[in-house]
Amino acid sequence: MLAPAPAGAAEDCGICARSVLTNATLAACFLDQYSGLARRDAGLVAVDLSGCETPRGVVEALPEPTRAAEEPDLRFILSRGQLACLRQKLEAPDMPLDPLARIDLEGCP
Repeated sequence: MLAPAPAGAAEDCGICARSVLTNATLAACFLDQYSGLARRDAGLVAVDLSGCETPRGVVEALPEPTRAAEEPDLRFILSRGQLACLRQKLEAPDMPLDPLARIDLEGCP
């Protein structure tokens, strides 16, 4: 008999994020919250960054009418493997995060 894949595996999670759109401020907030998120006793982790401060700087030009402006992801669900993988990717010294960066989680466990 074949053993089933771990319950938290990213490929088995239909509701887990495939990527996360973030910036430097939200990435720092995620890293600050990481230890609390990692201690949760569940296979899936709901991440809520909506309480994080976002910079309110110069108003950007309006986007083209045919293309919607992308907003960073404030709420998403990750497997435990994706949680650790996202942390590792955000801690990489050469990761450009501003103005926005899409972090691919497809290769994460």
